[in-house]
Amino acid sequence: MNLGQWVPIVGLVVLGALFALFSVAIAPVVGPNRPNRAKLSAYECGIEPTPEPVGSGRRFPVKFYLTAMLFIVFDIEIIFLYPWAVSFNALGTFGFVEMLLFIATAFVAYAYVWRRGGLDWD
Repeated sequence: MNLGQWVPIVGLVVLGALFALFSVAIAPVVGPNRPNRAKLSAYECGIEPTPEPVGSGRRFPVKFYLTAMLFIVFDIEIIFLYPWAVSFNALGTFGFVEMLLFIATAFVAYAYVWRRGGLDWD
């Protein structure tokens, strides 16, 4: 294997690393610095921070985490569609029927979450 073929790839990696380091180093110098109370306050996924702990009898809203988990689940389902689309001709009827079953299962899960109010944002 000829090492000369790797020169463009190594050069691109080095160029990317230099750009990233330069961007991080120059940002405090050229960027505006106007701190205010809102920018300096803690931000936890839209939940206002309180001094009392979570276990103090108060209910902890988990809708943000449920939304994130639903996004991951449905995103993974979409990822499974890419290899199927690439090898669609090679799989034939069997692959088509299997993907229809997979999509039907995903649709049932989506309908269940929708019916239970998991996609409502109050």
